[in-house]
Amino acid sequence: MNESPIILIDASSFLYRAFHAMPDLRTHTGQPTGAVFGVLNMIRRLLRERDPKYLAAVFDAPGPTFRHERFAEYKAQRPAMPDDLSRQTPIIHQAIQLWGIPLLQVSGVEADDVIGTLARRFAAMERQVLVVTGDKDMAQLVDAHVHLYDSMSERYLDAEGVLTRFGVPPHCIQDYLALVGDTSDNIPGVPGVGPKTAAKWLAEYGSLDALMEHADSIKGKAGESLRACREQLPLCRELATIDTALDLPYDLASLARRPPAVDELRELFRELEFTSWLRELEQVQGGMSLSAAQGSAIDRSRYRGIFTLEDLQGVLVALEAAPRAALDTETTSLNPLQAELVGLSFAWQPAGADCPEAVYIPVGHDYLGAPEQLSRALVLDTLRPWLESAEHPKLAQNFKYDLRVLTRHGIHLQGIARDTMLESYVLDSTQSHDLDSQAEKRLQHQCISFAEVAGKGRQRVLFSQVAVDTAIAYAAEDADVCYRLDSVLWPQLEAEERLKALFKQVEMPLVPVLARMEDAGVRIDPAPLALLSEELAASMAAIEGQAHAIAAQPFNINSPKQIQEILFDKLQIPVTKKTPGGAPSTSEEVLSALAENYELPRLILEYRSLSKLKSTYADALPRMIDPATGRVHTSFHQAVTSTGRLSSSDPNLQNIPARTQQGRRIRQAFVAAPGHLLISADYSQIELRIMAHLSGEPRLLKAFAEGEDVHTATAAEIFGVAPEAVDGEQRRRAKAVNFGLIYGMSAFGLARELKIDRNEAQRYVDRYFERYPGVRRYMDSMREQAREKGYVETLFGRRLYVPDIHSSNANRRNYAERTAINAPMQGTAADLIKLAMIAVDAWLAADPARGRMILQVHDELVLEVPEAMVGEAREALPRLMCGVAQLAVPLESSVGVGANWEAAH
Repeated sequence: MNESPIILIDASSFLYRAFHAMPDLRTHTGQPTGAVFGVLNMIRRLLRERDPKYLAAVFDAPGPTFRHERFAEYKAQRPAMPDDLSRQTPIIHQAIQLWGIPLLQVSGVEADDVIGTLARRFAAMERQVLVVTGDKDMAQLVDAHVHLYDSMSERYLDAEGVLTRFGVPPHCIQDYLALVGDTSDNIPGVPGVGPKTAAKWLAEYGSLDALMEHADSIKGKAGESLRACREQLPLCRELATIDTALDLPYDLASLARRPPAVDELRELFRELEFTSWLRELEQVQGGMSLSAAQGSAIDRSRYRGIFTLEDLQGVLVALEAAPRAALDTETTSLNPLQAELVGLSFAWQPAGADCPEAVYIPVGHDYLGAPEQLSRALVLDTLRPWLESAEHPKLAQNFKYDLRVLTRHGIHLQGIARDTMLESYVLDSTQSHDLDSQAEKRLQHQCISFAEVAGKGRQRVLFSQVAVDTAIAYAAEDADVCYRLDSVLWPQLEAEERLKALFKQVEMPLVPVLARMEDAGVRIDPAPLALLSEELAASMAAIEGQAHAIAAQPFNINSPKQIQEILFDKLQIPVTKKTPGGAPSTSEEVLSALAENYELPRLILEYRSLSKLKSTYADALPRMIDPATGRVHTSFHQAVTSTGRLSSSDPNLQNIPARTQQGRRIRQAFVAAPGHLLISADYSQIELRIMAHLSGEPRLLKAFAEGEDVHTATAAEIFGVAPEAVDGEQRRRAKAVNFGLIYGMSAFGLARELKIDRNEAQRYVDRYFERYPGVRRYMDSMREQAREKGYVETLFGRRLYVPDIHSSNANRRNYAERTAINAPMQGTAADLIKLAMIAVDAWLAADPARGRMILQVHDELVLEVPEAMVGEAREALPRLMCGVAQLAVPLESSVGVGANWEAAH
């Protein structure tokens, strides 16, 4: 028959699969959308590939079914639907119906039974039926007219396929399931009988009934189990059998596909922030489906490899004529200092074309039999006029990497216009910003993964060993996707003036600054680290001995399982929290709480702290020294934290303890080059100053304006004494209040911090807000703004989304409220230090003899400066850092100088 098959979608099974398979996609207001996207994208692909005339999406109806009446434990082990999924289910129903797809739900039966009944009904009419499902139960429906298709694994099953997969024909599937059981439905089956045994028995005896007649002759433990389950097996088979004889009011006409309700879908996709699908809707002119609007879909077959000078010159002409173009580099390493260039890819949109053109230029594939390629030097020299032109805007994903790689290869890249990673980050810092995640979220496209082209684990090869034809599709796609992402992201930024300014004036100018800092690196003296490592090892051994003495037996202090046994079984310490698997938790949070009353948890925490310092810094830093430069080159990350702060890795500089002796010893190993000194410039009490500015609290403004010690001033207010009468303990407590409230700390948390009675801590909090009412008003306004808009903002307009502000989970909601209070201060501090880095970098660039910026940690900048230039730098840094913004209180920066980082403090 030439008619297209009738498609029956087992939509309930895809709900859960999409929910667990997709990343945690959310709108800026916190509405989860991952399951919506996953289910709709599956349907969208079906419409595009099959263009069915008749179809239905079948869902389970709420409430019990006849199977629950027959077996009370049926599906009893299934947890309630996750809150984030239940919030998406009505949206999925709405979208499917707006798409013109019939949606079926029948009370008292499952989606399987509805699908089974319709499949048999249409098969009797000699119509082909395709059941789209991932559920093995459906295999019992397969016959000459009914086939299965799992769209996620792209697996088809006809009768032969069922036999190959399960070892039994379709008519034996319910017998097979009765024997092996089904954990998802809580069908018990026969204990100890797996798929192989069940298939073997059914192949030998033909059916469950025949098997039961011969049960007494089945030997071994399997036979014993079979006989023990003799009475329950008919019920197991009944539960596993799909009812194909329901009285349903659906004929073929009721499954006819309707035109989509374009206007309503447009509004829904706008709310869900499915921007690419919105563009497709604009192209729909009343056709049958969105899939008709595929002219701009990504088509890898259009990608070209460039192998001749003539073609390369053609690419240069096209790039020079394009208003903007995306570029990407393929290399042999993720480390830019070691990466050798293997190829370059570019994407641009020719005039009048409806989609970008993308090419890959291989220059370094060196496997046996690799095709002849243009030389790296020829390609770079030919493209140099465009690469080094500031007049030709360039796009990239994670521009810093490509910039550093090309700099190493003699290209001084100019015209760095937009970075799609940073565009995404500025729009919503809480999302994933890697290319693959963005492509799925914003383009509804799944990129080729690196593992697909280069392999995994021990099988992974360098990109230079990847076949050129494979590399063309992978590399050109990266540039193509980057170009398309910018087409989606940039209009959103342009529509928000403050976000656009933040992107153009802060994030993008910072890219080359960070690239220069990473290339510069910092000198490490391994000698003090080796000594520290020995001392840490000795301290850890001593702590381990104390722990063994308390436990009255030796145990592995690095083993959570053995710690569980000692703490909770042997010492009978109360269990306060369990892991998802049900075991007592030994997390840092749990041990910290227990450490207030028990010595052993305190020792374990101290051991872990020293162990982390030893492995992360004392032992690791010397191994990180680059042999070519003799320096350690940390990586700074712009698009990781939700607040806008930079993070770093290899090494992670943010986690070096600031106030401990060991932390100071680690910083002593960061040293200046001969003839140079390190200068540390640090914003003073920056978040408290930002709090004063944002809250407008008169008493705080006055304290900072008059140069008072703000902690002493707060102590005077809280304890009702004159500033000069404040003692050290009062100032310490006031400092804890100042910083604790900034971070949304409760009276309970303050009591733990200060080790005081909770009522006393509450009096401090009450007194603070009584004396500083502007701070309370600010906090209340931030909570309200978060509830109303789903985000709060920094002084410079950076949006900090708090998706859990409306969560039904009280802990998550309370955390979101604390975040709403603190994020504007942390985010504003992040913006200020970034502006300071840009200003200081410009000052250094004006005279390269002034030195170079090498580190940024929290609110601190570290420069390596020739000894002769220290005076000039020491004078300039406070002026530059404090001049980047005008607040209602003066900004202050303290500067220190030393031969190592610690001495510079």
